[in-house]
Amino acid sequence: MAPPTTERRKAGIIPYLVLALAPLCWAGNIVLARGVAELIPPAAFAFWRWSLAALMVVLFARRHLAADRGALARGWKPLLVLAVLGISSFNALLYTAVHTTTAINGALIQTSMPAVIAVLTLLLYRERLAARQMAGTALCIAGAGLVVLRGELRTVATLGVATGDLLMVAAVICYGLYSTLLRRRPAIHPLSFLAATFALGAAGLLPAYLVELAFVGGFALTGGVALSILFVALFPSIVAYFCWNRGVDRVGPNRAGLFINLIPVFASLMSTGLLGESVQGFHLAGMALIAGGMALFYLTRS
Repeated sequence: MAPPTTERRKAGIIPYLVLALAPLCWAGNIVLARGVAELIPPAAFAFWRWSLAALMVVLFARRHLAADRGALARGWKPLLVLAVLGISSFNALLYTAVHTTTAINGALIQTSMPAVIAVLTLLLYRERLAARQMAGTALCIAGAGLVVLRGELRTVATLGVATGDLLMVAAVICYGLYSTLLRRRPAIHPLSFLAATFALGAAGLLPAYLVELAFVGGFALTGGVALSILFVALFPSIVAYFCWNRGVDRVGPNRAGLFINLIPVFASLMSTGLLGESVQGFHLAGMALIAGGMALFYLTRS
């Protein structure tokens, strides 16, 4: 079960700083995925990302895995569910979606994840949001939407529903379920949990990778592609998931879920630095809305 709300309020600022690292890494994942979309197929990118991440974690988690082997064996069912939802399904859907939808659509759909998490925690655990918390969630989503729409709200009228849009909706639901169900994971060391879910998630991606290999073909392992796989295996995978899991454990899925809205903000800043784009008014306005929404949510007493 999740810690009591009073304990979460006493957690201090550290869990929130840890949580902020996850969307920072995931924003890097989005920016990079756009750049290599034509170089490596989606299932291959996801499979090798998580296979490499699993290998790296196992090397550091061997002692913990040995100590937790009994708990791992007893808790294989929730581990498998979490791996399929948060590793296999979410990443395969996301990497496939970027091939068939616009960046604006994908980013907008992803910012709905806090609302999905809030609905899922209500359905699964009967955890309700206060009125100010709901208002804070709405402000965060509005701010993130303003950033990805570049201040042109009329752009919404031109958005079409593509296959990629539906895939992103499915991806968001999968990760929302993953975040909501994290409290049911076995009581094992965080590194043991990462190693187990990463390995199970990579195994779950293997059938899709083999099908893709048969019908689409492989990819050229250039230096740039190899570095891209190494980057996503280390930062959006190991660092981000460790920070996200620890943050959700300390502050709960509803509070943690709002940090998803930082992904388009960080992605915009990265694009500014990497592509030479300038920071504009809608960036600042969007960030202000997100900051206000998060403050409204977190200052609300449950």
